[in-house]
Amino acid sequence: MFFLKLVVRNVFRAKLRSTLTIVGLVIAVLAFGLLQTVVRAWYAGSDAASATRLIARNAISLTFSMPVYYREKIRAVPGVTGVSVSNWFGGIYREPKNFFAQFAVDAPTYFPMYPEFIFEPDQYAAFLRDRRGAVVGRQLADLYGFKVGDTIPLKSTIYPGNWEFTVRAIYDARDETTITRQMYFHFDYLNEQIKKVFPRRADQAGVFVVGIADSSASADIARAIDAEFKNSLAETLTETEKAFTLGFVAMIETIVVAIEGVSYVVILIIMAVAANTMAMTARERLSEYATLKALGFAPHTVALLIMTEAILLAVIGGAIGMLLTAPVVQVFHAATISVFAKMPLVPQTFYLQAACALVVGVVAGIVPAVRASRIRIVDGLRHVA
Repeated sequence: MFFLKLVVRNVFRAKLRSTLTIVGLVIAVLAFGLLQTVVRAWYAGSDAASATRLIARNAISLTFSMPVYYREKIRAVPGVTGVSVSNWFGGIYREPKNFFAQFAVDAPTYFPMYPEFIFEPDQYAAFLRDRRGAVVGRQLADLYGFKVGDTIPLKSTIYPGNWEFTVRAIYDARDETTITRQMYFHFDYLNEQIKKVFPRRADQAGVFVVGIADSSASADIARAIDAEFKNSLAETLTETEKAFTLGFVAMIETIVVAIEGVSYVVILIIMAVAANTMAMTARERLSEYATLKALGFAPHTVALLIMTEAILLAVIGGAIGMLLTAPVVQVFHAATISVFAKMPLVPQTFYLQAACALVVGVVAGIVPAVRASRIRIVDGLRHVA
């Protein structure tokens, strides 16, 4: 008990210095947790991907389409339980900053493969009946205030003209891992309009979503699908839904890696600051440590005293930073909700924060502790003079 009282009093002896060090630790731990959460947000879509869904796209690039009749050939591949068409629409809602994903899909075959989307039966039936109907996710509806019956005007960057869709259903997520910030409408309606304006662009699919019964056979089924269209005018590349989603992340992977690197740089900087603080503290108290040795305290006890001070500072700063992480992430998510549909704050982030704070405390205290334990009594007392 006496030892702990001594540590606490020593930690807060220089109140301004200790407070500034703790504030620095709070900011560092908080920034680390926020940046780690941002990195996880980039991968949120891939984490929700299903192992029983494959995506078949043009082998050259996503910008190249494939004939719709591929659907029947894919459906005939052994192991395939369902196939649906999906086209990226690229529409702008009122102004360019209002970006959200829109897809033209073959609804009767598409949504049965996505059980994570929960519909009201009456709303879903109304959507199927309305050629110009659309469904929007709960997150998207909350973001823009969409309600059932609203008209959504879109100006596509891919398909010329002004388009209007009527919200017939709002779907919810099965669990918190599911992102519901997309809009879907009927592929047949899009295809019909394209036939009127650009007949050559009609009957083309952006990707095929393929349902399979056995996820362990996904590689074999993917190879079989690609073999079906080998040496055709539009060869396919089929991969798991997760691999397909990670392909988009790979386009900005350098940025994601840089963000993750910065999170650790922040910790290294505060580690240097904390080490400097402890070094100054130990240097100022050399005479006190020498006195303790003269009174019979063992060198390892003196070293433990300094180490405990450094770790206590780090624990206090780290704990406050961890407590502030959740509310700060919520505020940041609210400010960037048009970019990040989800910002998952997982236990691993808190474990990393705690580990980083502990490492900072140990590294900051180890050198001063060793130095103080090794100094001779006479040298320590001479330091006062």
